[in-house]
Amino acid sequence: MASPALAAALAAAGGAAPGAPNASAGGGGGGGPPPGPYSAGAVAGLAAVVGFLIVFTVAGNVLVVVAVLTSRALRAPQNLFLVSLAAADILVATLVMPFSLANELMAYWRFGPVWCGVYLALDVLFCTASIAHLCAISLDRYWSVTRAVEYGLRRTARRVKAAILAVWLVSAAISCPPLVSLLRRPDGAAYPQCGLNDDTWYILSSCVGSFFAPCLVMALVYARIYRVAKRRAHPRAPAGPDGGGGGGGGGGERGRCVRAPEPGGVSGDADAGGRRRALRRAGGARARLSARSVERFLARRRGARGGGRAAQARERRFTFVLAVVMGVFVLCWFPFFFSYSLYGICGDACRLPGPLFKFFFWIGYVNSSLNPVIYTVFNRDFRRSFQNILLPRRRACRQ
Repeated sequence: MASPALAAALAAAGGAAPGAPNASAGGGGGGGPPPGPYSAGAVAGLAAVVGFLIVFTVAGNVLVVVAVLTSRALRAPQNLFLVSLAAADILVATLVMPFSLANELMAYWRFGPVWCGVYLALDVLFCTASIAHLCAISLDRYWSVTRAVEYGLRRTARRVKAAILAVWLVSAAISCPPLVSLLRRPDGAAYPQCGLNDDTWYILSSCVGSFFAPCLVMALVYARIYRVAKRRAHPRAPAGPDGGGGGGGGGGERGRCVRAPEPGGVSGDADAGGRRRALRRAGGARARLSARSVERFLARRRGARGGGRAAQARERRFTFVLAVVMGVFVLCWFPFFFSYSLYGICGDACRLPGPLFKFFFWIGYVNSSLNPVIYTVFNRDFRRSFQNILLPRRRACRQ
């Protein structure tokens, strides 16, 4: 559906005379479509930039989906959140961005009232779903840090899929008001327009539900994760059982078996000195065997601890990557939601200039293309998986 929207925008903008007058507000618009606000060169440039953005967004997020579903290192249940988030970004690029571009270039809506309502609902749905996914991911990170063993056993693919379904249902409930507001919008324009209503209740409720409330949840959760991680990085030294901090109380050497005292009561007919030497040699052999067993046990224990430390390091890296994803999302969408909520509070007195507001609007869309870049830069598992997908011959040579 992206191609008809872009083709319509290019045809309408290219066919309009650059200096043609706009139709009056009360006219019927029977003299053809209104001229677009951009010249033919500007239309071609904007269409090329947005077209590249759409292709880059779809290709990058498809790579994310394929990487999670095929890479052994990324097949953990919690990564299904990233698959669903990538699907939301793909839908933004294919079902929302082309029509937003057409609406901008043509300066009117030519796709009918039904698709206008669907388009507005999908726009709000995918944006809300993106931040709801990030909110669910932050809670998943928090529970995996604070209840590592218990939550790790309970976090199955079925539970993660149920959480993803709940995220989409909540996002759909928040995105329904655009359809209602469309029916209440008066139709007094010369040419059909498609836009959200300007009611204060809708603007504030959509901004709070779609952005500010999830951002507050994510900020609180990540602040808690930071405190837990900081406390674990600087633990207090535990005291020994005698209150002395675990200092040497038994006189034996740590990590070595202490030989039991030699038994007494040797027969007087035997050579006492030779017997003691034999017992000493046998005791030394047993001590050496015991020392080797202890060393093997300690080596296995160190290996297990090393594997646990590697898993914890991977969890820390993954938590950092998701924190970057959330921070970039907030930076991209905050200008739009802040300026939009200001307009809902104080009306025209707080309205931004049109070009600046449109810039904030499109910066939010750009965020859909950034997650694959973040994964590539900050996560080694994703980077290797992308290389294996894009360069299969190189992987075969390595094998």
